[in-house]
Amino acid sequence: MAKVLCVLYDDPVDGYPDSYARHELPRIDHYPGGQTVPTPESIDFEPGQLLGSVSGELRLREYLERNGHELVVTSDKDGPDSVFERELVDADVVISQPFWPAYLTAERISKAKNLKLAITAGIGSDHVDLQAAIDNDLTVAEVTYSNSISVSEHTVMMILSLVRNYLPSHDVVRSGGWNIADCVSRSYDVEGMHVGSVAAGRIGAAVLRRLKPFDVHLHYFDRVRLPEEVERELGVTWHLTVEEMVAVCDVVTIHCPLHPETENMFDEALIGKMKRGSYIVNTARAKIVDRDAVVAALESGQLAGYAGDVWFPQPPPEDHPWRTMPHEGMTPHISGSSLSAQARYAAGTREILECFFEGRPIRDDYLIVQGGDLAGAGAHSYSRGKAE
Repeated sequence: MAKVLCVLYDDPVDGYPDSYARHELPRIDHYPGGQTVPTPESIDFEPGQLLGSVSGELRLREYLERNGHELVVTSDKDGPDSVFERELVDADVVISQPFWPAYLTAERISKAKNLKLAITAGIGSDHVDLQAAIDNDLTVAEVTYSNSISVSEHTVMMILSLVRNYLPSHDVVRSGGWNIADCVSRSYDVEGMHVGSVAAGRIGAAVLRRLKPFDVHLHYFDRVRLPEEVERELGVTWHLTVEEMVAVCDVVTIHCPLHPETENMFDEALIGKMKRGSYIVNTARAKIVDRDAVVAALESGQLAGYAGDVWFPQPPPEDHPWRTMPHEGMTPHISGSSLSAQARYAAGTREILECFFEGRPIRDDYLIVQGGDLAGAGAHSYSRGKAE
């Protein structure tokens, strides 16, 4: 018997829903590029349900208990007296979310003597100390691509919202106002702007593809260059350095993983190399940018706007400056947690567990660390070392 510790976010304030706005989801069987969606032996939910909160349990309880395993589900994850801290000591498997991360630090991994597998229900495993996972022969897996398109859609929405000044204009209506000049004094067309993506992996490339019809000039920086035919198809310009790219862009969107090479990439110096009055959208990880440098750039006008759904820590304290800084478009970490995405990452978590318990190989696409080294998708996305 294995003990599975699952850390999920709280249920809705008004309680777990008994009905939903839509009765069905569009069916897809593969992602762009051909990777198939998760293929567990079975699932115990209807796609479109809220699965990522505590009562949703990723619909794993029936499967796990039927096979003799124990499931502990909690949202209490922070501090030495948290349920997570107490239950981790003898857990065999930990499931967490990048949206509500249970940080698996080196200290916690060293205390969890039974721990063999850490699963991210979603994508992005930097809440796990990957170097400690390597050193302790811990397998780390995530449901790669399960919500990449979800995040790309959210990114495009944020770009348009910032440039068109949508959120402040909406607030004018909600407060009973109707001053058009107040709304349009910071509103521009995206058409003709230069938009650059930091990284052009699954999410970054999807963002570029979705922006192309807006008749913008597309740019990207990535240590792995896209195939020539893809660059030609998108009409996108590759830059050798991020400094070179941001200098020509009106909008910069961030899609690289967090690791030692990208931590605090957007500091005061790099933001200072951007066009005055440009925008940053960050749906990757908060620590890729310097928190206070962003605030200062918005206050000085170096940045015209900043939007994102990633924070550090998560959830952020009430006095986090990004809650009140000017010209922001922040949301909770929801870009990859639509009900559509939840159906895929819940099914992918089930698939990984089935493989693990039955002694079958976990998909290479899902692996981040295995056998004491970066593996699968992790070998392409992460680097050794620890982001502080």
